[in-house]
Amino acid sequence: MARIQRRKLLASCLCITATVFLLVTLQVVVELGKFERKKFKNSNLRDAHAEMEREPTHLYPFLEKEALTLNRKRKLETESYPIMLWWSPLTGETGRLGQCGADACFFTINRTFLHHHMTKAFLFYGTDFNIDSLPLPRKAHHDWALFHEESPKNNYKLFHEPVIALFNYTATFSRHSHLPLTTQYLEGIEVLKSLQYLVPLRSKNSLRKRLAPLVYVQSDCDPPSDRDSYIRELMTYIEVDSYGECLRNKDLPQQLKNPASMDADGFYRIIAQYKFILAFENAICDDYITEKLWRPLKLGVVPVYYGSPSIADWLPSNRSAILVSEFSHPRELATYIRQLDHDDRLYEAYIEWKLKGEISNQRLLTALRERKWGVQDINQDNYIDAFECMVCNKVWENIRLQEKDTMLQMLGSETRRLHRREEGQKLKKLKVLNLIHIVSPSTSLQCCGFCQTPHTHAPRLPF
Repeated sequence: MARIQRRKLLASCLCITATVFLLVTLQVVVELGKFERKKFKNSNLRDAHAEMEREPTHLYPFLEKEALTLNRKRKLETESYPIMLWWSPLTGETGRLGQCGADACFFTINRTFLHHHMTKAFLFYGTDFNIDSLPLPRKAHHDWALFHEESPKNNYKLFHEPVIALFNYTATFSRHSHLPLTTQYLEGIEVLKSLQYLVPLRSKNSLRKRLAPLVYVQSDCDPPSDRDSYIRELMTYIEVDSYGECLRNKDLPQQLKNPASMDADGFYRIIAQYKFILAFENAICDDYITEKLWRPLKLGVVPVYYGSPSIADWLPSNRSAILVSEFSHPRELATYIRQLDHDDRLYEAYIEWKLKGEISNQRLLTALRERKWGVQDINQDNYIDAFECMVCNKVWENIRLQEKDTMLQMLGSETRRLHRREEGQKLKKLKVLNLIHIVSPSTSLQCCGFCQTPHTHAPRLPF
């Protein structure tokens, strides 16, 4: 009986032990499961992070390849073509390969190319030119080129000889520039001949009942030419309708008061009603001619001109403008204008060239025909592009000349070497011939110098 109780007790202990073991084992399995899930989650996060880090490589291979291609292309361009560095950031080009006929150059405003071995020229815009900020020291192979379409009023320093002499090439209003911009405000011959805005003389005479014979439109007051002083005096002798800010006595419509409207159709039609217009430049320089002359000529209004002393070289005919310089006093000018105003025959003489479409000035015709740029013409380069290409072509000319000089020097050195070699061979041959003459006195043939003429029975040398 006691044995049976012991066995029952032992069985109970075993059962309890087994139960505890199973519970512990189950708990361990649960904990292991939690750990594995956490580990798996962390592993996934790490993998996802790694994928995100690698993602640009997989998602943007084209962009990376494109960037590498552009960098490689940029490096190739700057190593293979002359660099034209705009020292004044006129164009805003950070880097562009420009084709100029058969030549190509790399144009940029990036000053890090200052000391690059392929930098051949520095381009300056006159308005921004500062004598205190120059790419110095200037190297012998660096060309300097100036683009400046404005008058001396814009930057007076550029019109002092020591300054303008700094530049190898220029593009200014002067006909003596490498790229003259004298006709920069004139689109072409056809606009001068056009009758689009021409108001018939009979209509102009009728409009004189409410309009002055002369019109003046200017908002840049008291410039170096002192035009306002002259016109103020002129207005005491003849009636002038003055629009703009200077000496204003008449208002434009509200929509035309903005200076940007001076090329608007509405503005053109107002000005075209007048017989004469005061066309006074802001500076007095040979060949400095602006829209103040060309605009009235296009509209069929007679310009009363004061400005370029060389203006007669550029007028469409020898009777197309009244020149203020030919009158000693504003009073005389007023008298002449009043005479033309009252005599249709005399007035029509100044617009006859336009009515007939005849431009007799060959200098003007040639300049417009031969210029390599256009004005408001999408089919032609503008004058800045033409300036860049002019400098590019000049740089390439210098490069070819240097290559030719180098080749000639090499050929010269080779020619001198060959000449010395030939002279040495001749001298060696002469020595051999002399030696033969000495060691073979009994021969029946003797050479006479370089003539190779044989002499028979030559006398023997004495023993």
